[in-house]
Amino acid sequence: MKMKLGTMAVAAVMAASPVMADLVFPSLSYRTGPYAAGGIPFADGYADYMTLLNERDGGIGGVATRILECETGYNTEKGVECYEATKGEGSLVYQPLSTGITYQLIPKATADDIPVHSMGYGRTSAKNGNVFSHVFNYPANYWDGASGAINYLLEANGGDISGKKIALVYHNSAYGKEPIRTLQNLAEKHGFELMEVAVDHPGQEQKSQWLQIRRERPDNVLMWGWGVMNQVAIQEAANIRYPMENFIGIWWSGSENDVLPAGDAANGYKALTFHGVGDDFPVFDDIQKYVVDAGKAAGAGDQVGTVLYNRGLYAAMLAAEAAKKAQEIHGVADITAGMMRDGMEALDITEAKMAELGLPNFGPEFAVSCENHGGNALVGVTQWDASAGTWSLISDFKATDGDVIGPLIEEDSASYASENGIDPNCG
Repeated sequence: MKMKLGTMAVAAVMAASPVMADLVFPSLSYRTGPYAAGGIPFADGYADYMTLLNERDGGIGGVATRILECETGYNTEKGVECYEATKGEGSLVYQPLSTGITYQLIPKATADDIPVHSMGYGRTSAKNGNVFSHVFNYPANYWDGASGAINYLLEANGGDISGKKIALVYHNSAYGKEPIRTLQNLAEKHGFELMEVAVDHPGQEQKSQWLQIRRERPDNVLMWGWGVMNQVAIQEAANIRYPMENFIGIWWSGSENDVLPAGDAANGYKALTFHGVGDDFPVFDDIQKYVVDAGKAAGAGDQVGTVLYNRGLYAAMLAAEAAKKAQEIHGVADITAGMMRDGMEALDITEAKMAELGLPNFGPEFAVSCENHGGNALVGVTQWDASAGTWSLISDFKATDGDVIGPLIEEDSASYASENGIDPNCG
């Protein structure tokens, strides 16, 4: 069952709704606005997986799932409104799908004993469960992404990138600024020059930025973009004949939406990832049978297997597995948000588990603990083949630089703890 609710009307609609015995998974979606092309497939994947569990398995532990969708338009204020309007419905875990919204929800959700899963985005130092008791960002975070990109370039250059110039083209927001400190530290460690190039929201005008890149000729370009910014950047890179194989985006800059508008010129573009690509996994046969063909898909069914649909499905799978773990820990099927938090903190995703779920080799193995809410920090690289119209995983999921990232997480989380009167303590 899925409900789509406008922000202003959500409270009134829910007040008139009967109380239902189900597991509620709010979806802070954005099907409208400048980032809708990315928000729609993610929301569809998230909803469709929960529908699959209902139709095929009878829910989770015998309890039906319910998606409670609220439109944010990728607007932080609306996202907070959605949270306040839905938290009383038995909501188990929030997926804000926005770094700005995540930052605002961290203190609110913690006080309300509701977990937040900012998968691959949000406040990176939330990996420290000693400080951020209710926030999880497994299986990887933005600082892992920065390190993963540099590690990939190190491998491609025989372990030496000293003297090279690497540009970061970033969305001029909290999201886009997340990797800067990490890249600065990595530049100091490996001897490369970091060139920072900001792009203002929404990113439709980038002429000056790419003229700067043409003038300064960096050896590689990294991108922290979202929505139309990605499309424009890839087209502008093609316009100045920047080599696509030297252009690497973060996982939010690596979907079909980003490359298709540039046509053949996007061939060879690369993007980081923390999950698999394509629809060659058994779970998609079940999605087709129980959801799409049954007329129960959240959308038109045309996004199945795309990068962002897969990411939404992956987020839903992790939420469902955490709910199962919570049911196991507490011995009840109808869990609360506080119990869900415990399940998330005890989550252990193995290859055997992924294979059992119809997602063999779909993502890296990882385990969560009280001290580590971010998983094992493994990052892969994908590449776009314009002629085939497909993404391919061109590297294994590999470890990132904990020697650089660990101290940054400790420093930032300690600062947050001090500012907010938190006594870092697990257990």
